[in-house]
Amino acid sequence: MLVEHKIKLFSGRKSTDLAKKIAESFGTELGVSSVINFKDGEFQASYDESVRGATVFIIQSTCPPSDNLMELLLMIDAARRASAYKIVAVMPYFGWARQDRKDKPRVSIGAKLVADMLEVAGADRVMTIDLHADQIQGFFSVPVDHIYASSLFLPYIRSLNIENLALAAPDMGGAKRASTYAKVLNCPVIICHKTRSKENQVEKITAIGDVKDKNIIILDDMIDTAGTITIAADMMMKKKAASVKAIATHALLSGPASQRISESALQEVMITDTIPVNVNNLSCKNKIKILSVANLFADVIRKVYECKSISSTFVM
Repeated sequence: MLVEHKIKLFSGRKSTDLAKKIAESFGTELGVSSVINFKDGEFQASYDESVRGATVFIIQSTCPPSDNLMELLLMIDAARRASAYKIVAVMPYFGWARQDRKDKPRVSIGAKLVADMLEVAGADRVMTIDLHADQIQGFFSVPVDHIYASSLFLPYIRSLNIENLALAAPDMGGAKRASTYAKVLNCPVIICHKTRSKENQVEKITAIGDVKDKNIIILDDMIDTAGTITIAADMMMKKKAASVKAIATHALLSGPASQRISESALQEVMITDTIPVNVNNLSCKNKIKILSVANLFADVIRKVYECKSISSTFVM
């Protein structure tokens, strides 16, 4: 007798809004789960419906605080102990991704540790978008579906019909991303070279490439404190660029980020909803444009569940 494994989508508390959009796009409703909080800060995740024999997709971004990662791990463990058939961790934002190597003595490789914890908890598969470093996929022994937000951003850039367009990488690490976008859009690339005095603080930044009279879009995978993109934008305008916009998949917008963007030369900042952002609380709200990844994730979830190829999802 052939048993059909039903599909169920659940959400952690951090990604509820996005998860609802994904479920709606998929054509289903989110499963019911709950979290009990204890006085000492400990919490317990549970499912309020059966997941026995189901393929369970758990949607949760692991952005700060670390409770979001712990909640995802507990939900994976609970699903495994409740006899789920397969468990897929859907992580629109994969936290700790910047810790992908030992860049100085006596430091941890946080991304590898997170990968190990997800597998130990019971994840059979991981799904994410725009990892900070592609090689993080190699930290897993389970399949990783790494989606690229370029399938959202490229059509949006084309819709703007920008003349004299140039794409810029905010640092050497982003050169590959900018070059790939530029190849598709048939436009030049500008590379920014930066030096840091300490973490999250840029000391100096210069541009390699022709900036004058160009309408520039800076590409990055995330915006944390917005120090790099705002300094880069101001520098390019001083070098006679016609305009500067920015694109980033993950909007952490920590600390002074909103104020920096508001006071910078950036005309527009395009982000996605991998991390929940209350635009109305931002001083830079008039510059923010949000594109949803819900339809993209719903499409990939459907193809993974139906064992279909997802190669058409990849633009770069």
